[in-house]
Amino acid sequence: MEYDFLKIEKMDGITIMKVSAPKSLNALNSTILREIGDFVDNIDETTRVLIVTGDGEKAFVAGADIVEMQNLNEEQGFEFSQLGARAFRHLETLDIPVIAAINGYALGGGLELAMACDIRLASSKAKFGQPEVGLGITPGFSGTYRLAKLVGQGYAKEMIFTCKTINAEEALRIGLVNAVYEPEGLMTQALVMAQKMVANAPLALKYAKECINESYDMYADDAIELESKNFGHCFATQDQKEGMTAFLEKRKPIFNAR
Repeated sequence: MEYDFLKIEKMDGITIMKVSAPKSLNALNSTILREIGDFVDNIDETTRVLIVTGDGEKAFVAGADIVEMQNLNEEQGFEFSQLGARAFRHLETLDIPVIAAINGYALGGGLELAMACDIRLASSKAKFGQPEVGLGITPGFSGTYRLAKLVGQGYAKEMIFTCKTINAEEALRIGLVNAVYEPEGLMTQALVMAQKMVANAPLALKYAKECINESYDMYADDAIELESKNFGHCFATQDQKEGMTAFLEKRKPIFNAR
């Protein structure tokens, strides 16, 4: 499918989804949110890793579209929030790894998009924040939930309550991002990481991601039970047979597509 605001690139099991509305610094309007949701729900089966980034040098995604939001009523505000929240939840629960390559401003909805990804890699020029209360609203695309999960309630409240914007090094220090790179090397490093993931067993990656995501809100016994079940599921896959046979034969495994 062709999209108005997404640029899609594919290579050797890796797909890059680039949010592209450079005139508005890639701000998320309802059309972009629908396009993200449609793309995620219909992602190609050959995709083993997804990289999410923004078009241009200034912004990953600078936020949600204030022009569109300005005159919404209460019901419309709820629907706009649900549109983004659903799209990002579907992204978060994809059965493949998702890497955010944060090339610039990741504010408001942009930070919420990044937090729905599994791993966040940042340009040294990236900036992060949830400035919504300064506009008279709250984060609307699950930012209050995911930010507190990632950096703890205290720091999440500080960022949200004060509209604090932080740089890439601070984001790294508090665990909001995994690594920081110079701008020219960011996508290269994202691809290097993605290639390492593509080389591994796709079904094992799927089960491992499910365990991590689902167990986050479980009691310990339930989380451990889920891990054991998914561990067992792996032994019904060709990937397990190939992976262990290759190890014993001292060669690299050849895994099938997911």
